[in-house]
This record gives sequence, structure tokens and C-alpha cells, in this order.
Amino acid sequence: MSGEVFLKSSHIYLNKSVVERVFDKIHYAYAAYSKEQGKILITPVSSAWFAKMFEPSQFLLKQRNLKGDMTLAIREILIDNDLDMTDRALDHEVIEKTNLIKIKV
Repeated sequence: MSGEVFLKSSHIYLNKSVVERVFDKIHYAYAAYSKEQGKILITPVSSAWFAKMFEPSQFLLKQRNLKGDMTLAIREILIDNDLDMTDRALDHEVIEKTNLIKIKV
């Protein structure tokens, strides 16, 4: 899954294939950091259960190129939780049943 999700300049870059599987036509996402899991969790804003379980921030998915890759500017999550901001590929898991991306940071 290398190259599907990576961190660059405090933005999470999502490959088109991930965007299509999780977000479909939705252009806003909820994101939260789970200290227990050590992961950033990202889901479309249509996931009402996520807003009840966590206290997420809402982010705009911005299109990065004509291929359909998107980014989320998550600098506030990185700073608030003292997370590594080094540009790198990120290990992740996509849970299609709940439209959730779990990103190990």
C-alpha cells in the first residue's frame, strides 16, 4: 500500500484509489487522533457515529492533481498531539465497512 497515503508539509496526501473507496463524492472529512491506538482516524463528515465517538475536527479535502488525489491539512492535529511532522509514507488501514482510514503516525 506504499504510496497511497503519505505526509508532506503537514498535509496527508490520499491517493485517488483511497479517496474513491472512502469518500466517494464527499469533500469534507472528520479527523481525530486516537492516543490509545496511536493513529489518526479519518472519515467522511457523513459518518455521524464518528462525531459521537470522538471529538473530531472538520477538514476540507483539496484536490491535488487531475488524477483525483486529495489532501487534508492536518497541521493542528500534529502540533496539538506532538506528532512527528517528517515527510514520509504512512502505514494505514482502510475499513470500507465504516469508511474509515486508520493512519499510524
